[in-house]
Amino acid sequence: MASAPLARALAPAKINLALHVVGRRPDGYHSLDSLVVFAAFGDMIEAVPAAPVATPLAIEGPFAAGLAAGSDNLVLRAAMIFAAHYPGAAIPPLRLEKNLPLASGIGGGSADGAATLRLLAALNGIRDESGLAACAMKLGADGPMCLASRPLRARGIGEALTAWEGLPPFHMVLANPGIGVSTPAVFRRLERPDNPPLPDALPVFRDAAALAAFLEAATRNDLAGPARLEAPVIAAVEDRLAASPGCLFARMSGSGATVFGLFPDSESARRAAATLEEQHASWWLRPVALAAPSVGAVSRTG
Repeated sequence: MASAPLARALAPAKINLALHVVGRRPDGYHSLDSLVVFAAFGDMIEAVPAAPVATPLAIEGPFAAGLAAGSDNLVLRAAMIFAAHYPGAAIPPLRLEKNLPLASGIGGGSADGAATLRLLAALNGIRDESGLAACAMKLGADGPMCLASRPLRARGIGEALTAWEGLPPFHMVLANPGIGVSTPAVFRRLERPDNPPLPDALPVFRDAAALAAFLEAATRNDLAGPARLEAPVIAAVEDRLAASPGCLFARMSGSGATVFGLFPDSESARRAAATLEEQHASWWLRPVALAAPSVGAVSRTG
């Protein structure tokens, strides 16, 4: 039987409602302009008591089989970065409950690493936003936004963050056709790296329908076309989700292959996910709510 955790932190799924690739830097990184939200669902990171034969990281959950507890695992990498930045900090054994598909464009690994930083900071009584942000940046471009885990406009390579206030309530269905997509492979297929950015000023949305209309008319995911070339099934997922009753808008998130559908309420999202699950048993489908501002909080259980 697994030991009861000392504390836990949710690593929420990150959804790119829009992702504009607006340039390429001399160092090879692409400059982005993106609108990001987080779901009230994701992986879970737990600190557990040390066992007689303790391992630094145990991995459980529906997608555990595809993930190794090696040095490239972002949970372990985050723990090592934290230990180097805060010498003497206690680093307990960790457990990852892997609920999100791998290589799916919804920030799973980066969210896991960022949640690990939040968890270790809470356990060690560290309240150092700038230090934790520096640690998160070492996880990769998505690290800082996953550390924040709130609606954001992300620019640069993902490190220039602005809070995105005043979003209306809405729900989503996340749909993945059961495949992973390589982000480098998608970027290699990108024909134009200097696309127009998002509008300078973002409007205030009266409801989910207004948000969907704005996303349709004024935003893009510049990686969607390249990702469909890598995995043509993505187009079918988008079409089926967009055709679901109640769906206001559908688009691929990040570099794929997960697609989100925007819904005005939880019931229409739940019905759409249930119907698609009946029709596509191999797809991963999840109705989710928009995360509350407290999604990044660490809960102590021991």
